[in-house]
Amino acid sequence: MVLMQSPQQFTKTRLAPTPSGYLHLGNAFSFALTASLAKKTGAKILLRIDDLDRDRVNPQYVQDIFDTLSFLEIFYNDGPGDMEEYEATWSQIHRMDIYQTALQQLKQSGEVYACQCSRTQIQTCTCRDKSIPLDTPNTSWRLRTDERELSIKILNDGIIKTTLPAAMRNFIVKKKDGYPAYQLTSLLDDLHYNIDLIVRGEDLWPSTIAQHYLAEVLQLPDFQNITFHRHPLLMESTDKKLSKSAGATSIKYFREQGKTAADVYGQIGTMMSTWEDLRSFENFASLAF
Repeated sequence: MVLMQSPQQFTKTRLAPTPSGYLHLGNAFSFALTASLAKKTGAKILLRIDDLDRDRVNPQYVQDIFDTLSFLEIFYNDGPGDMEEYEATWSQIHRMDIYQTALQQLKQSGEVYACQCSRTQIQTCTCRDKSIPLDTPNTSWRLRTDERELSIKILNDGIIKTTLPAAMRNFIVKKKDGYPAYQLTSLLDDLHYNIDLIVRGEDLWPSTIAQHYLAEVLQLPDFQNITFHRHPLLMESTDKKLSKSAGATSIKYFREQGKTAADVYGQIGTMMSTWEDLRSFENFASLAF
């Protein structure tokens, strides 16, 4: 996969970190790539903090987002400038009415069913056929999915056709804790903020497909107008992607070791050098604006 000079112009893209751990080199790579594409295509950048995984949200991790972006010299045009603005205006908690409206639409149209299964039980789950009441405590809501062809706009590749992967069949739209799930909130937020370019790692490709499916069910055709760019992941080893931690790949660790943004981008460049399909990336160091 090669990042090419794109003649396309866009209005707005976004950075959408989750405050569930300290941001790492993989996050830095994705942020820098987003900022680079925004610069090349004329798009403004929104900072959106995805914080509805309430059990894992930690104020230290939220602050780390601001610290990391500042350290990396990645600037954005819209979104919270600090913790106070985030809590007062920008947390996803303030958009719960949008999410609840969509959930009620799914409920009224019969597109969801209640599920009591854990992750380990899902392979043998039969909840779809049990007619469990949706208001049953400790149940999630899953979307009733079927086989349908979906169209997705990919930067430089045009429109591709695909279907839901097996892992995304009957995916969750409301979690057992009562909060709306990622697939629903991310879709609605992107439409709410008029995003038309989304940069994501390969690991989120199944989510991109699921969100297109959900957009069709919710009759939100504007989601099909968003263009996506998929990028490879930085790997800790040949079969293990980077995870959020305070370890040696976290940006926090680099800051505490007295490293510079250039050091971070250089480390990412070193990790990329073993990937054949990334060797034609132009001057990765130039992403450190």
